[in-house]
Amino acid sequence: MASTPTQDDRSLLTVVARMTAKPGKEDELRQGLEALIPTTLAEDGNVNYDLHVAEDDPATFFFYENWTSGEKLDAHLAAPHLVDFAGKLDDLLVNGSEGLVIQRLKRIA
Repeated sequence: MASTPTQDDRSLLTVVARMTAKPGKEDELRQGLEALIPTTLAEDGNVNYDLHVAEDDPATFFFYENWTSGEKLDAHLAAPHLVDFAGKLDDLLVNGSEGLVIQRLKRIA
């Protein structure tokens, strides 16, 4: 059976971030999200940063992430590459920047 990061370390903070592109902005959003990956993977505290697209909606994207702590995630959210990208969300997302939903999770089973 395949393992997930939290299989061996239940203390990790799991994050699921969901966003839906405005009509016609799907490719631009995807490219912008893909560009965040290399820099984020190199950040202190990042375990994984996996981009997904909804199987039934090619405009809806999810990041599945794991971080060693909430503080490391907060540092990520304040990092220049992410702040710069966040400034583009009003143009890219349905409901603008409020269309980005970030959920912090702790594995319990």
